[in-house]
Amino acid sequence: LVLGCELTASTKSYTFQVDEEDDSDHILAGGVVCLTDGAKDECNVVEVVGRNHENQEIAVPVANLKLSCQPLLSLDNFKLQPPVTFRLAAGSGPVHLTGWHRIVHREDASFEEDDDLGGEEKEEELPPIMPAKK
Repeated sequence: LVLGCELTASTKSYTFQVDEEDDSDHILAGGVVCLTDGAKDECNVVEVVGRNHENQEIAVPVANLKLSCQPLLSLDNFKLQPPVTFRLAAGSGPVHLTGWHRIVHREDASFEEDDDLGGEEKEEELPPIMPAKK
């Protein structure tokens, strides 16, 4: 699924969350952050707000965009787990964010035991190297 949102002076944040009762794994991969039509030549800082392993809120700046020098930044599929909030920490935007939402459905883990797991690994026999013909 494709995700898109826009952060502006009037809409400074966007939160992506999923239903807590959903037992699927959700991954949000960041795509591109860019200034859009109407942006001023000012620093626009976008940060990601999430929770750490102690359930404390943390904010990490991921982009500092300025129309005259860096109007666009690739997040290179930066992966996050929802819930996550994108916030315009500085500037007035508009800043457009794109990304992908991937849903991985959990299945019952039924592993078939492989007879070779406990034994030695078999090396594949390769044919001998023949000298080049002259």
